[in-house]
Amino acid sequence: MPRQRASSQRATQILIVDDHPIIRDGMTLLLNLQEDLHVCRAAGNAEEALAAMECGPDVAIVDISLQTDSGLELVKTLRHRYPDLAILVLSMHDESLFAERALRCGANGYLMKLEATDHVVGAIRDVLAGNIYMSAAMHEKLARALAVPRKQPEGPIASLSEREFEVLHLIGLGFSTREIAEKLSRSVKTIEAHQANIKEKLNIRNGKELTRFAIQWIESQ
Repeated sequence: MPRQRASSQRATQILIVDDHPIIRDGMTLLLNLQEDLHVCRAAGNAEEALAAMECGPDVAIVDISLQTDSGLELVKTLRHRYPDLAILVLSMHDESLFAERALRCGANGYLMKLEATDHVVGAIRDVLAGNIYMSAAMHEKLARALAVPRKQPEGPIASLSEREFEVLHLIGLGFSTREIAEKLSRSVKTIEAHQANIKEKLNIRNGKELTRFAIQWIESQ
């Protein structure tokens, strides 16, 4: 259901989605110190987040790596169901790899947790104003990319398609092929085809190596 943006008489309503209670509580305390911001709900997974949308948030702050779900998939769902919602991705993962993908999934901004305390309030106000929020370094990187002819993707991970990237991410989080198929609303055969493409692009010989690679990749971010 469409919602009106926060006015000067109404505090901006915020939904926080993060599977770590300490992050949810700390972020809530920080944002509620602002007179014009109010955390209306906090959720630990995608199901809770979608149910929490009843509070009518203006902004959703979503972590990419939820314990039982994919934050990127949640971003896609929120963007599809709530086109006027401002979405800010908050993540521990390196923005050089994840920020552009998060934006393509429908996010309005990307903020690393290491910078959250100093920048989250400004990031929220930025995305509410209709701007894209990223760090200055990431803005510069994307500006350089737009200024020159597109080159081949850097590194093997960058060569993956959006869906292949999502499948690899879910493998790294410990989901089985069938669970990934259910989460992405695809058939098992389709997910197996994505896995085959990933193995070919990353020069991985079998499923065990793929799982090991995906887990190590997630842990390294």
